[in-house]
Amino acid sequence: MPKNIDIPVPDQRGRLAIVTGATDGIGLQIAARLARAGADVVMPSRNAAKGRDAAERIRAQVPGARLDVRPMDLASLASVASFADGLLDDGRPVGILINNAGVMNPPSRQLTEDGFELQFATNHLGHVALTARLLPLLQAGSAHVTSQVSVAADQHAVNWGDLDWATGYEPMRAYSSSKIALGLFAMELDRRSSDEGWGIRSNLSHPGVTPTNLLAAQPRMGRQEDTTAVRFIRALSRRGILFGTPETAALTAVHAATSTDAAGGRLYGPSGFQHLRGVPAEQRLYSRLESPADARRIWELSERLVGVDLVV
Repeated sequence: MPKNIDIPVPDQRGRLAIVTGATDGIGLQIAARLARAGADVVMPSRNAAKGRDAAERIRAQVPGARLDVRPMDLASLASVASFADGLLDDGRPVGILINNAGVMNPPSRQLTEDGFELQFATNHLGHVALTARLLPLLQAGSAHVTSQVSVAADQHAVNWGDLDWATGYEPMRAYSSSKIALGLFAMELDRRSSDEGWGIRSNLSHPGVTPTNLLAAQPRMGRQEDTTAVRFIRALSRRGILFGTPETAALTAVHAATSTDAAGGRLYGPSGFQHLRGVPAEQRLYSRLESPADARRIWELSERLVGVDLVV
């Protein structure tokens, strides 16, 4: 399979797109591909300097790209509210929301300022709060909402009895739990939109496996060195073997959010060997995301935890 691939993307001129985690890795490439298709892209950023640098990197690839870097930290419900309030004040309909940002496997359990376990807060609750607060703009824009899960959402389970892992914290199980929760929420969003006529299409994507900062050294999370896994993935990715690149891994979310063939309530991922890399295609929905009862449960729990009602 070629190391570099691309897909046709429909003209996105006039559409406002929001991509979380757009300042590096897969998110940066998602934002760049949407900008190349003509979208006006909002790039939430926890770090202002990093956000400006990311925007300049995209403009170097896409001259004339229309980018708007705004402050937001998904791990802070107050920050998410402030970001959403700014967009609501603008009043412009949102055509695309890609819930892409995430953190993975902090070696020890960490809590956010709101008292939630970091992975559950960032990967799931922050995206729930953002989607909930933007619902009027998403409805006005007949938005396509794509939530980025992971192959980890096909492993382990939601830790229903202890969502914040107060006892027995296991980094990978906590990561899987957060990604399954996000996937269930996205499925329920599509069901409710269909039942209640919101006009929002919600689906799922996963990027396969590619070298990003998720498993790299991150002293802020207590990881002082790159993991063995990310060093191995980088080495094979550079050779075009087995794993994708951030550029190719970004295409599944772009396809899920823009293609007329991408439906709500479906999962899209790479079509290559073991779905590790390749051209985007629909995949079997992970068994852990199939239960409507679980989806309703996480929806109602999440509403209470973030303090926002998901109504239009």
